[in-house]
Amino acid sequence: MNVNNHLHIKNGRLIDPANGIDAVTDLFIVDGKVASTGTAPAGFNAGNSIDATGLVVAPGLVDLSARLREPGYEYKATLKSEMQAAMQGGVTSLICPPDTDPVLDEPGLVEMLKYRAGKLQQAHVHPLGALTMGLKGKALTEMMELTEAGCIGFSQAEEVIEDTTVLLRALQYAKTFGFTVWVRPQDAHIGRGGIAHSGPLASRLGLAGVPVMSETIALHTVFELVRATGARVHLCRMSSAAGLELVKAAKKEGLPVTCDVAVHHVHMTDADIGFFDSNARVTPPFRSQRDRDAIRAALYDGTIDAICSDHTPVDDDEKLLPFGEASPGATGLELLLSLAIKWADDYAGMQHGAAGSSSPLSRAIAKITTDAARIAGLTVGQLAPGAAADVVVFDPAARWTVEASALASQGKHTPFLGYELAGQVKATIVGGRIAFQRQV
Repeated sequence: MNVNNHLHIKNGRLIDPANGIDAVTDLFIVDGKVASTGTAPAGFNAGNSIDATGLVVAPGLVDLSARLREPGYEYKATLKSEMQAAMQGGVTSLICPPDTDPVLDEPGLVEMLKYRAGKLQQAHVHPLGALTMGLKGKALTEMMELTEAGCIGFSQAEEVIEDTTVLLRALQYAKTFGFTVWVRPQDAHIGRGGIAHSGPLASRLGLAGVPVMSETIALHTVFELVRATGARVHLCRMSSAAGLELVKAAKKEGLPVTCDVAVHHVHMTDADIGFFDSNARVTPPFRSQRDRDAIRAALYDGTIDAICSDHTPVDDDEKLLPFGEASPGATGLELLLSLAIKWADDYAGMQHGAAGSSSPLSRAIAKITTDAARIAGLTVGQLAPGAAADVVVFDPAARWTVEASALASQGKHTPFLGYELAGQVKATIVGGRIAFQRQV
């Protein structure tokens, strides 16, 4: 028995929402798998240990949207830099959209991405395949071949399919083979060219607007197609109160739909654009306070299934420009945990008196672990015996300031620069191996 493959994480507060665990206990890992919690398995002899006294031990985070910028955009970020960012953020599994260059519409490209990511031995990378060739919304890709190459679903990223018949055919095909189609709900024409939420602020600043109806019209179309086909659809980056009401109704109807929200939309509003701060230029745009509050409530009541980082690194040349010319996007891998904790802290009072409710922190962790894994069809995000030992150990009380120099990601731009946040990752374990450990 090789004790070097034995890891003992002791005295931590183990939070495993998938299995209803929230208690101070030990975690024992053998040969890359969770062996047991509480009591050591027979013959266990720790080759390595982590003292997690005062810390939280949780499943490694599962991020539903992280752009790694390879292939094609290495000047914005590289696999090496973004994988390091994932480790510092406690993200052990991530889903990457297909809008690389070239687009992920060929099996060979998918296999190359997975091979290069695998060589780094850090986060597990699960690509989404392009729904149409070149993301041009015309011809469907070979979804079966892309799935065999490693794709877990299919997406148009930020490109809209203008011909609804193409989307119908895609959903029919996806239903036949049990694939999930990931859709960012936006109308092909309304709001095109817009860069801020349509409202008083955009008018005052002279910025072209993206109205909420761009999201709701698209949702109506998607739901009609889901009714017709029965295909499973995941709605990416919800942004509005009106859109969430439609999702809630669709779920009540029993349609096979799930949705997520970008973690920055949980906290920011269009007012955070301030005096044309290009760090607040994101897609979809930050909306009104009413929309932001609806997002927070929808996370609490389960209408929103998961939180993602929507990690989109952008270089200085494309970000340090006038608001309307700057590229949309923000770095998020290293902020996902802290901003989820911030939501939990803000909403701690809401769970008071709720029947059978878990702790706010456990709810937040569920949204970025087990709930996200379920959407992606992955078996990670939980710590039952036999599960892959992907683990994050973090201090929920440790405070850190978001500064460009503190970020491992090559993308240094986020609307949270200068913010002090709680929650700092102390160690990230991937497959039972300590892939990152913060130096004291």
